[in-house]
Amino acid sequence: MRCHYFDDGRCGSCAWLPQPYAEQVAAKERAAREAVGDDVVWLPTFEGPEHAFRNKAKMVVSGTVARPTLGLAEADLRECPLYTPAMHRVLEVLARFLTRAHVVPYDVAARTGEAKHVLVTESPDGEFLVRFVLRSQEPVARLRKHLGRLRAEAPEVVVVTANIQPAHSAVLEGELELVLTEQDTLPMRVGGIPLHLGPRSFFQTNTAVAAELYRQARAWVDRAAPASVLDLYCGVGGFALHLAADGRAVHGIEVSADAVAAAQRSAAQVGLPATFAAGDATTSPLTAELVLVNPPRRGLGPELCAALEASTAQWLVYSSCHVGSLARDLAALPTFAPREARVLDMFPHTGHFEVLVLAQRVSPAAPAPA
Repeated sequence: MRCHYFDDGRCGSCAWLPQPYAEQVAAKERAAREAVGDDVVWLPTFEGPEHAFRNKAKMVVSGTVARPTLGLAEADLRECPLYTPAMHRVLEVLARFLTRAHVVPYDVAARTGEAKHVLVTESPDGEFLVRFVLRSQEPVARLRKHLGRLRAEAPEVVVVTANIQPAHSAVLEGELELVLTEQDTLPMRVGGIPLHLGPRSFFQTNTAVAAELYRQARAWVDRAAPASVLDLYCGVGGFALHLAADGRAVHGIEVSADAVAAAQRSAAQVGLPATFAAGDATTSPLTAELVLVNPPRRGLGPELCAALEASTAQWLVYSSCHVGSLARDLAALPTFAPREARVLDMFPHTGHFEVLVLAQRVSPAAPAPA
């Protein structure tokens, strides 16, 4: 992939871009094997597209109200090749919309202005969710006033919100989210299942890789044939809904009540036998035959690893976005032996990637901590 932003020194986010893609993949495979070990069956690495794969744009708003820039503070990245042509077009429309609604870009040094970020998510069906992160509610009336023009220019934009972040800090978003459209979730249709993505919900950045993650997990779970599955850190239900099947009890746990509501909505819409509840994954009862975990970069941590060791689970499927925390967690799970593993290149041209591991209980559960 060639990128004029990288070539001109305006953006260095794709730090591995100078490396041939085959070398990038080989380096990720080596890192994964160091974390998991060679005494497992390594399935072929899944390589998605090298460009136009990102479904989410997180753009800093800068410049002037007449000529806003979307990208980094020092560079407009509206034509970034990681995004689809449809995303490029929507970003152009959004820049004009900010000018039309007279939403002044936030000036970090002066602490003046309103528009801090524009966050855009694209669904596999070509629809978009747009979030404007603002310093205050002052511009919201103008956003509402001109929303019809925005929808006329870009009817694929189906959800628009205003997030209010008054703090002068590096925190991306605030607590208050104002939904400006009738529709409040973006259906991310993966494997025939509409995953309802709310403004604050997490979804994998690379839709093609997310689909393969779910497919691989489903293949492993179907082969293990557990009667019950527990999905920890389930988000909007991507894994759980793909694992749901007649005769298999699937339950998802997620700290975000909004994400749980979205997962329940998807399950009801397509009639899948999966249940969901809001809760802390680290303190939830682990009573299923198979546990799937998809933790943040920090991993599971000693408390949850100890609970898994003391549980009755016979199988563990671990989806990891950080091989360092994955290696630590696997070392803390000595009664589970990795059987199969697979690298999925979620983030080409960077050092980041996803690893999916299937582990099986090989010795009795460790005693519960006192």
